Amino acid sequence: MAVTTVGFVGLGAMGQGMAASLLRAGYRVRVWNRSPGPVAALVDRGAEAADGPAGAFAAEAVVSMLADDAAFERLLLDPALLAGARATLHVNMATVSVALAERAEALHAEHGIGYVAAPVLGRPPVAAAGELNILAAGAPEALALAEPLLAAMGRRTWHFGEHPRQANTAKISANFLLACAIESMAEACSLAEANGVRPTDLVEMLTATLFPGPVYSGYGAMVAERRYEPAGFKLPLGLKDVDLALTAGAAAHVPLPFGSVLRDAFLDALAHGDGEKDWAAVAAVARRRAGLPE
Repeated sequence: MAVTTVGFVGLGAMGQGMAASLLRAGYRVRVWNRSPGPVAALVDRGAEAADGPAGAFAAEAVVSMLADDAAFERLLLDPALLAGARATLHVNMATVSVALAERAEALHAEHGIGYVAAPVLGRPPVAAAGELNILAAGAPEALALAEPLLAAMGRRTWHFGEHPRQANTAKISANFLLACAIESMAEACSLAEANGVRPTDLVEMLTATLFPGPVYSGYGAMVAERRYEPAGFKLPLGLKDVDLALTAGAAAHVPLPFGSVLRDAFLDALAHGDGEKDWAAVAAVARRRAGLPE
């Protein structure tokens, strides 16, 4: 049976655009957020305000996009909430740990609720346009029910298996690689600048030859120009994702030696007051190490 009513929990920069995409697709959307401003904005666009997480779980399906493990566990991983839910499907689109994905899958199963992990690739403008790449995993019947919702929010859904943790592992791996790319560009640009080469010239050449594509062109320009605001993805979230990769690696006995370097670089950036900047601001750490001007 197709879903017609959707509860949406978590209306940050990403969640707002995703909920709006569901509205455009014709779903009846009940929204809840810890701060009321985004709720009011979406109500103006046709959404209904839910009375807390329980109000969202009174819909046929729930989509959530919370910041981290702690927020998800505190607000949604509640046996009483799940026991009283009408929803038969919960699609968690946040980047959370592998361990939390396993706990969430088990607890939802106890209450007869399908649980799908569907973290995303894309920044807020991409979410607002409904053009996200979505990394999904879950039981086949839950994924089938979720597919129309995912299609409304993204341009492609990539499937990674029948266990939600598989999608979260894929997303953690992708974000780890992004962090590695930013750090490598920062070090290369510092090397170039210290030897009289303009970083912008280096990045222009690299993205036209060896490293075309959105990661190196987008983040490369930010690094070369030292343009870290406004933040599309704040630096503390980058540290969170590096920590998720290190934790997942330790649990599976997979060494990630560069991960420790990244973690220290992000901590250095936070210690220097860059917490409100884009995670590309970790490049400032490479500049400081090289003795280049701030």
